[in-house]
Order: sequence, then C-alpha cells, then structure tokens
Amino acid sequence: MGADETWLGIDLGTQSVRVLLVAADGTVLGSGSAPLAGRREGARHEQDPQGWWEAVCAASRTALGPLPDVRVGGLAVCGTSGTVLLTDGPGRPLTPALMYDDGRAAAEAARLREAGLAVQDTWALPKALWLLAEYGGEGARITHQPDVITARLVGGPVPTDSSHALKTAYDVEAEAWPEVPGLPTGALPDVVRPGTRLGEVCPAAAEATGIPAGTPVIAGMTDGCAAQIASGALRHGSWNSVLGTTLVLKGASPEPVRDATGVVYNHRAPDGTWLPGGASSVGAGVLAARFADADPATMDERAAAFEPSGAVAYPLVASGERFPFLAPDATALLLGDPAADADLWAALLQGVAFTERLCLDYLHHLGAPLDGPLTFTGGGARSAYWNQLRADVLGRPARVPEQTEPALGMAALAAYGTGTGSSGSGPASGLADIAARMARVRTVVDPRPGRTALFAEPYARLVDELTARGWLSAPVAAHARARLDRDTAQS
Repeated sequence: MGADETWLGIDLGTQSVRVLLVAADGTVLGSGSAPLAGRREGARHEQDPQGWWEAVCAASRTALGPLPDVRVGGLAVCGTSGTVLLTDGPGRPLTPALMYDDGRAAAEAARLREAGLAVQDTWALPKALWLLAEYGGEGARITHQPDVITARLVGGPVPTDSSHALKTAYDVEAEAWPEVPGLPTGALPDVVRPGTRLGEVCPAAAEATGIPAGTPVIAGMTDGCAAQIASGALRHGSWNSVLGTTLVLKGASPEPVRDATGVVYNHRAPDGTWLPGGASSVGAGVLAARFADADPATMDERAAAFEPSGAVAYPLVASGERFPFLAPDATALLLGDPAADADLWAALLQGVAFTERLCLDYLHHLGAPLDGPLTFTGGGARSAYWNQLRADVLGRPARVPEQTEPALGMAALAAYGTGTGSSGSGPASGLADIAARMARVRTVVDPRPGRTALFAEPYARLVDELTARGWLSAPVAAHARARLDRDTAQS
C-alpha cells in the first residue's frame, strides 16, 4: 500500500452511521458519525433507508473534512446482518427497511423451514417475503442494507455481497440461490464475493458525500464480519468475540464448521476460506435495561467484591436464544437472590462470560479450530474489569485492539479489494496481512491463576439448568463439563 494512500470504511449501525478514514498502518486520520432513527413497536423494528444515505453524507463529510485533498484508495460498506427492504429496478427504496431483529415474519419463516430451508424467524428471507406480501412485489428487488448505499455511491443498482446474502438463504458453498417457494422471478439480486469491485463513486455522490469521484467502491461484509477483520482474527483458529448489545463470535477456518441445528453458520471469506460463527441474544444490553442510570465504571468496581456472585444469570436481552443453542422460547434466568445491586451487576457480567464460554464449548464440540488467539471487541471491551473477568472464566488470554470498530474492517477490505493488499504469498494472506497491520493490539489480558476454578461451580450450575429446561442438549452439556474439568485442573 502506498504511504500516502488512505481507505474509507463505512459502518451502517443500528443507532448511527460511522465513517473512518484509515492509513495503511491503521492510523485513523478522520472519523465521522451521524445518528439514525428507527421505529420500534412490539415485534416491529424499522428504519427509513433515506435516513441511511443522509447519515452517510454527513458522516463522510466530517471524516474527510480535515483532509479535503486526501487520496482515497477505495471504500467498503458494512451493515447489520439480516436487515432487508425492497427496491425498484434503479435501486430506489420501495419499502421501509426491516431491521435485523424485526420479528414479524415468523409465519413466513415456518413455511420456509417446512420447504426445507434452514432459516430463523428474524433472517432476511422470511422478512423479504413478508414485505412482498405487505407491499406487493411487481418489479421489486430484495435488497440488503449496504446495497442501498453502494447503489447511491456508484449511481446505479449493484449486486449484493454473499456475506449479507447469507441470511437471505444464499448458498455460500454452491455460490447460488436456492429455490424459494412463493418468490417472484427476478426478485433476488446478483451476488458477488466480498472484496469485489462494484464501481466507482459517481460525480453526484461525490458532491453529496465529499468522497472523491472515481474512488473504487468494494463489496463489503456484515458488521460482525467487519468487526472480525478489524480485530485481525483472520488466521485459521483465531476467534473474535464481539460484545455489544448482544454477543457475536466469529472465527476463521479452512473448512466450514458443520452444524445440523443451524446455530453456527459460515460466511465465506473473500479468499474462499470460511468465517464460522454465531450470534447470541445474551449481551451488554441487559445492563442498560436493568441499570439505566448507573455508572459502569463504578458498578464494575463494586462488583469485584462478588466473585463469584451469589446468583447465576443467563442474561438474555430479549426472549429466545440463537447461539450456543436454538431455543425460541428461552427466557432470561436468574438463579438465586443477589445480595445487592452490585451483586446483581456481577451476576450479569459473569452470566455473559459463562455464555461466552458455552459458545466456545459448543464450537469445540462441533470440531471448530480454536487454537489461535482470541480477541475481544465491541462496546463491552471498553471495560477492563469485564475483560479480565471474561479471560478468567474462559481460562485463556485475550487480545484487546486499540480500534474495535467495524468501519476499520471495511477500510482493510477496501485495501484488499482494490488489489493493493495482495502479497507474494497470494490473496489469501493479503487480507490477513492488511488486517494485522491495521489492527493494533492495545493489551493482552491473561487469566489470573485459580480464577477459572473459582467460577467452575456457577458455570456448571448454569449448564445443568439450561439442560434441565431442554434448551441445551445433553451431549453438548457433557462436552462443556469435560472441558471445564480439563481447564480447572490446569488453572
């Protein structure tokens, strides 16, 4: 990569759009953000796609403002996985966007499963069918969140990337769409691999965003994959644990990780290898729900007196669980009575860490490679106390990068997609090399001696409770206990 070249990463989040201008060594030269509004009501969660474009324009101008003459080598866009809408032929939105957790398409999902398609209720394909039934499908095209922005940037319709298409039931191994009953002809978009060049920023988009006309636009990936790239976790056996509102684990493997239950799914990496992972409904969102006005740093300090907590939690943010088991009827658990608010805070932090451990136990049960480094990213990684607690419960060290934003991952993918990141060892090492250069590790958190054993009893209690409720299978529970016995013997 040229020393004077920069890369633009655009992240379409739930609450805001974030744009980063990044140098080849990972230095963030400019950043911008703009808020997004949505509509939540029961199972409904919608956003106005026009709001995405307006936010991208504002955030891009802010990111580029201090460096108006900067040379931008390329850009890529990530979005929330499973967010979908309908557009017309030229790519203009026809409907609101149903967000990643909109739950109104349960009936459509059930019919698709009866037809043999492994989809979950909140995946994009059932929601697309709901939109077609609600708004009509004459000439409509199923479109994923980033496609709206890339189409505006290049000035016309674009193919989608296989990463965002995964939850629309795209077969990433065969690289083809399945037969979908009830879907109008032509409703599905063309698909390309992430890292493919889609076009260049057109003059109208340059005027609106401040991004130089002619800047290459590269097909992106979902926000979870973008965060994984930003973490540098692309060598086989590496894993990135993204702790935000919910918990997402993403790894790298030479082969897909097979899971008959559909809990673990596999994105295809730009080089053709695999990025297996899963998304839990447990996460930091439960802290905001239970302690809306609390200062996290103060609560962390007080929670340190409760290790382990007097209660055991499975802190679901919402009803239903997706990973490490599939249980649509699962509800949040709190076993025991916390002695104080600080004890409850401790129980919730520990419960997320227990879930994280169970996710890794399940991946090990499936034969996923886990011998590479583990990286913590997401908003939860800002808490040094929680990072240490998680490393203790997991019984393994974890890296925490300086920059954890998905937009950084998109900047790295943009560098790869323009061919600048290819090296003598071929494109497979190109993206990993670029990500490694851009992902600066801030610290490494080692587990404290004896702490894994300290948390063994409450973890085993949680595993037993999940099994008794029929959510966790007996073979997975047995595997989790066996790994716990091994780790506690070594701690």
